Amino acid sequence: MGQKENKIVGFMRLLLLLVLAAKYGTTLVSGEEEPAAQASPPQKHKNAYATMMYMRGTRDYEFFVGIRVMLRSLAGLHVDADRVVIASKDVPVSWVQALEQEDGAKVVSVENLRNPYRDQSNFDFRFKLTLNKLYAWSLVEYDRVVMLDADNLFLQKTDELFQCGQFCAVFINPCYFHTGLFVLQPSKEVFNDMVHELEIGRENPDGADQGFICSYYPNLLDRPMFHPPLNGTKLDGTYRLPLGYQMDASYYYLRLRWSVPCGPNSVITFPGAPLLKPWYWWSWPVLPLGISWHEQRRQTLGYAAEMPVVIIQSVIYLGILAMTRIARPNFSKLCYRRSDKNIFLIQTGLKMIAVWSILASYVLPFFIVPHTVHPVLGWTLYLFGSFTLCSVAINTFLLPMIAVLILWIGIFGSLLVMAYPWYPDGVVRALAVFGYAFCSAPFLWISIVKIMTSLQVSLEREAFFPKLGESAPPSGFNKLY
Repeated sequence: MGQKENKIVGFMRLLLLLVLAAKYGTTLVSGEEEPAAQASPPQKHKNAYATMMYMRGTRDYEFFVGIRVMLRSLAGLHVDADRVVIASKDVPVSWVQALEQEDGAKVVSVENLRNPYRDQSNFDFRFKLTLNKLYAWSLVEYDRVVMLDADNLFLQKTDELFQCGQFCAVFINPCYFHTGLFVLQPSKEVFNDMVHELEIGRENPDGADQGFICSYYPNLLDRPMFHPPLNGTKLDGTYRLPLGYQMDASYYYLRLRWSVPCGPNSVITFPGAPLLKPWYWWSWPVLPLGISWHEQRRQTLGYAAEMPVVIIQSVIYLGILAMTRIARPNFSKLCYRRSDKNIFLIQTGLKMIAVWSILASYVLPFFIVPHTVHPVLGWTLYLFGSFTLCSVAINTFLLPMIAVLILWIGIFGSLLVMAYPWYPDGVVRALAVFGYAFCSAPFLWISIVKIMTSLQVSLEREAFFPKLGESAPPSGFNKLY
């Protein structure tokens, strides 16, 4: 490796270490988690915050991380309640141990409730096991339980919810309350009745927990609003909870600030597209609130679990970049030649390979970055990976660097436009992103034309693709014919 290549590799290594050290500090670089008070054994309380976990497929680990961050954030708020996880029996033992020993949660192991609505035409199989949420009514050792989804982000302590009645929930939809957070009084009678209603096929609009519980409490919209008594007593009956206890993240994106008039701004929920949950690294700056969730994770759980994969990928990219630079073919002495029919077909195939390799350079790194890593590190690793793979295509097919990297520059610019923190509202932000895309489109089109033209020229060079049955021209031959 020459002196120039050594400098390039050394600079890239230094840049990566500076990014890691500046953003995450020595804790993440060393791969160690900070000791936390929430790792102590759970204590018995009269009330509980509960969530559920079951094995749903490829996204199980992401929800596991979400649950851990939520549990630790509750511990950080010093809530006066147990933290309970209703886990199906197929949850890995190592995950259960982490929840109990490291996060201080009480894990209740249950059998999955059979979903009788699986054959409905509108049924979404993502919600096949969400009826396990009904097990919250079986936690009869507690006076009140606040049942939670994993994607809740707590802004402040909400122990006053334990003063609510037998059932309380928030209407983030004008007609249906949301089951991402609700208060209940555990009861074996209610639980057994719910299971019986499942067996006889009670009407359920969506086949999930949302539709079933809304059907079970159809008159909640007519109930009074919950206001916690100042003397700390518990209420009886059913109540609507103020919107501040379940603030839909979509409300934020319109004004880029919270303006919830009823109730304390306590809990943010992230319903909607499953691939835009806040724990995914690509959620920010696409959706600004994603950084709030990751800031809470940084303060509680940390990123030590993902750091080995991040470091390994970075080293691999550095190696590819160095090898590509060293092995770059010397095509400075190429000569042109005419093509025939067979050569034309092969050239067309090579063009397709070149185009697909460029597309793969932008797509492949996106899928191999650890999904739950911090957005700043995730986007940095993605851009580094796409740049590295693009350099392979550039050097292999002798393509113009700027033309191939114009999309890379466009992605980086779009991230800056979306991350700009001083937009007055969401409409202006959306218009800015649209304007940037509109202005960038001509440059992208010009780059595509330039790539195809350059590719055609490269494939017509005899040294790049010699005539079948002929040997390549000798070194130093540069005469055109």
